[in-house]
Amino acid sequence: MKMTLISFFISTLLYFSSPITQINNYFTVSKDNKDSTLITVPFNVKFGIVSEEYLSEKKIKIDSFYNKFINSPYYSGSFLVAKNGRIIYEDYTGFSNAKTGKKIDANTAIHLASVSKVLTATAILKLVQENNLMLDQKVTDWIPKFPYKNVTIRTLLNHRSGLPHYSNFPSIMKKAWNKKKVLTNKDILDLMVKQKFKPIFAHNARFDYCNTNYVILALIIERATGQNYRDAMQTLIFKPLGMKNTFVFNYETDRDTVSKSYRASTIFPWDQYDNLYGDKNVYSTPRDLVKFDLATYSPDFIKPELLQEAYYGYSAANVPNAIKDYGLGMRMRYLANKEKLVYHNGWWHGNNTSFVPVKKDTVTIICLGNKYSNRPYATLNMASNLFFKKNVEEIPMPAELEIKE
Repeated sequence: MKMTLISFFISTLLYFSSPITQINNYFTVSKDNKDSTLITVPFNVKFGIVSEEYLSEKKIKIDSFYNKFINSPYYSGSFLVAKNGRIIYEDYTGFSNAKTGKKIDANTAIHLASVSKVLTATAILKLVQENNLMLDQKVTDWIPKFPYKNVTIRTLLNHRSGLPHYSNFPSIMKKAWNKKKVLTNKDILDLMVKQKFKPIFAHNARFDYCNTNYVILALIIERATGQNYRDAMQTLIFKPLGMKNTFVFNYETDRDTVSKSYRASTIFPWDQYDNLYGDKNVYSTPRDLVKFDLATYSPDFIKPELLQEAYYGYSAANVPNAIKDYGLGMRMRYLANKEKLVYHNGWWHGNNTSFVPVKKDTVTIICLGNKYSNRPYATLNMASNLFFKKNVEEIPMPAELEIKE
C-alpha cells in the first residue's frame, strides 16, 4: 500500500510538471518544454492538440508550396510554419555571411525590416495596458517640441498622421542635406522641428505608409519607459517571452557581427538610415517570432481588447469591396470569402520578410530572407491556399525582385 501511494504521487507529479499537459483534448504549455518541435512561452496559453494526421497532411502541402514558390537558388533565409507552437515545417538555407561561410540556421537572427513595426506597435500597446500612455494621446504630451500638434499615438500607429517621409528629407532640403551623416531618431525629430516640413495631408485624412511614424513611436517608448529603445524592447517583449535570439541592431557595435544582406552575391552597404529604429532594425528568428505570436493568445501578455484595436482596419471602412487595410502595426487583406488575413511584410536592403499569423487556426507562417527577392512574400498565398476556404482568390505577388547572378 505504501509503495502504491508513492508510485501514485510520483506519477501525478510527473504528469503535472510535464511541458505539455492534456486537459479535455487541450494542452497548456510551460517554459520548461524540452520538445524541440514544440515552441512555448512562459504564459498560460491553452491550445487544442495537433493531431499527427493534421501535421502529416499540412507538411506535405507546405513542402510542395515552399519548394515551388519560395525555395530557389535566388532565395536565402529561414522559413517556418507552426500550429499551436508545434512546428509543422521549417527550413534554413543560404549564408548569414557568405565570405566566412557561416550558414543560416535556427539561431540566426535576420533583419526583420518592417516586420519590426509589429513589435514596436506591441510595445506601445503594452504601455497602454500598463496605463503609461493612451492611444489617443497627443504626441506633444511626450515630445512637447513636436511640430505637428494634432498627431496622436494612434495615428502614428495606423499611418494616418500625414507626417513627411524621412527618406524625402534630402530632396526637400537639397544642398543643405548632409548625405554623409548617419542619422539617429533624435536627428529625425530635430530636423522636423527645425525645418517644419509640410505635412503631406491633413491629420487623419487618409492612409499613407510612412516610416517616420515608427521612428517617432520609438522615441515615445523611450520617454515612457526611461530606457533606450533597445533596452525597452528587451524589457517589454523579448525577455518576458524568452526571445533569446532577438535584439535591436546597434550601428556602433553590431555591423561586423550581424547577418548580412545581399543583392545576388554582393553585400548591401550600410547607409545613413541604418541607425534608425522603431520602423526597422529588429533582428530575430522564426522560432522567436512564433513565441511572440503565441503570447498574443494570452491575456496575461496582451489584453484581447487591445488586440482588437490592432487588428481593426482604420482606412478602408468607406471603400467598396476593399481588399486591404492597416491596423495598429498590422496589415490586413480581405479575401474573396470575406475572411480577414492579418500580416506584415518587410523590405530593407536585401532583407525581404513576412510574418503571417493565421489567427483563426492559431497557425504562424514566417519567412525571413536576406537575399533580395520577392519569394518570402509568397507566404500570403500559402496562408490563403492552405488555411482558408477554397474559394479565396490568389493574392498577387509584388513586382519581381529576383536578381540573377
